[in-house]
Amino acid sequence: MKPLQQFNDLASRRQFLKSSAMGLGTAAFGALVARAQTTGAQTAGASVGTHFQPKARRVIFLFMAGAPSQIDLFDYKPDLQKQFRKPLPASISQGQRVTAMTLGKEQLVAPSMFKFSRQGKNGVYMSELLPHLSTVVDDLCLIKSTHTDAINHDPAKTLICTGSEIPGKASLGSWLSYGLGRMNENLPDFVVMNSAFWTGGTGNVQALYSRLWGSGFLPSKHQGVSFQPSGDPVLFLSNPPGVSKESRHRMLDLVTKLNQQHLDEIGDPEIQTTIAQQEMAFRMQTSVPELTDLSQEPEHILDMYGPEVGKSGSFARNCLLARRMIERDVRFIQLFHRGWDHHVGLPKKLRGQAYDVDQPCAALLKDLKQRGLLDDTLVVFAGEFGRTTYGQGNLTQTSYGRDHHPRCFTTWMAGAGIKGGITYGQTDDFSYNIVEDPVHVRDFNATILHQLGIDHNRLTFPFLGLDQRLTGVEETHVIKRILS
Repeated sequence: MKPLQQFNDLASRRQFLKSSAMGLGTAAFGALVARAQTTGAQTAGASVGTHFQPKARRVIFLFMAGAPSQIDLFDYKPDLQKQFRKPLPASISQGQRVTAMTLGKEQLVAPSMFKFSRQGKNGVYMSELLPHLSTVVDDLCLIKSTHTDAINHDPAKTLICTGSEIPGKASLGSWLSYGLGRMNENLPDFVVMNSAFWTGGTGNVQALYSRLWGSGFLPSKHQGVSFQPSGDPVLFLSNPPGVSKESRHRMLDLVTKLNQQHLDEIGDPEIQTTIAQQEMAFRMQTSVPELTDLSQEPEHILDMYGPEVGKSGSFARNCLLARRMIERDVRFIQLFHRGWDHHVGLPKKLRGQAYDVDQPCAALLKDLKQRGLLDDTLVVFAGEFGRTTYGQGNLTQTSYGRDHHPRCFTTWMAGAGIKGGITYGQTDDFSYNIVEDPVHVRDFNATILHQLGIDHNRLTFPFLGLDQRLTGVEETHVIKRILS
């Protein structure tokens, strides 16, 4: 039996005996638990380690919440102009399920109104909406054949972030924290930042929820720490009025002593988490303000990230903060950018969203590269699914939108052993079905783990009678042909 599993079993039995007022049984069990603590308590939440030599040490996950339109940004389909306002052929739709917003309505093709051009050494097609990202296309691997199971936002986000449509599972960043441990003792190993969406946008902005960066069944020390755009970067980081740093330290010492006594009595690994997180919070009172202070950043670096970098909570500012976290060896950083759910008014709204992320994404890659950090930092870009080739609403240049489309969408990876300047996978002429090299979101996550030196089949945690995995029990493959 694994030490962690043995310890959890023993601790659970002891808590049951104690809660049942069976003091005699508790006393008899004490010596056994004490022995288990030497092997199990120290193991609880400890890192598993790598299974082979990693290419990446850190990850930045750029999550585009709401689902960007692949057909308008990355997946060039010039022949669709001939199909404008014609019904999507049944041979293409194949009776596949649609959302309630499309059910019973005519599916009329709406080709992209945006121009594409070849960029980089290999002539990769990129949309005119991404002029800055086009300058770093030789660092990108565009995966055009990504697909998912869910057709609605909530389960689709939950699936790509936690490996399951069912809420309650551990998130990707939490798995990495559990599997690889912390690299910086003064900052969290998993940080989340949620940026404000395009300031000119209105309406349909899907909610985010903490389970997307939660630890699920893993010890809670592995959950993501959310940085705030205003006030304390981390909630309750500052001391209350009248409380000095010295008095806070004395209080923490006393609380730690009491928690340690409680841990010695019942052996609950969550008490270890409490102790560790309280100590981390105290150290963060110094490390976080220094991290988030951009006053020492050179003007040419700020200019590189674009005019929005000065705005608190902007995607540009969060990208710059992500680079600063990478320099300080934060393991996993996830930036959420909302506002991509364009059922109406797509032409205007998509321009705004692209403006938000285009220059900062390119700047992030350039900045990491010029500092020698892109070699061992994996940068990934994804939404929860794609958008349909058929339009919604009035098919004019200002009014139309696109529905949810899980069958195919484009993601990209860069850095840390990923081949640059290439595309992987192919969709049909309607950007509706995958015709070559399908990549499920589980494969996408398995590839991230692989670059960090982790075999996705071997990173497990026992829970509810099953060795849980980020990639579940379904057949999953690392995308080896995109690896250098």
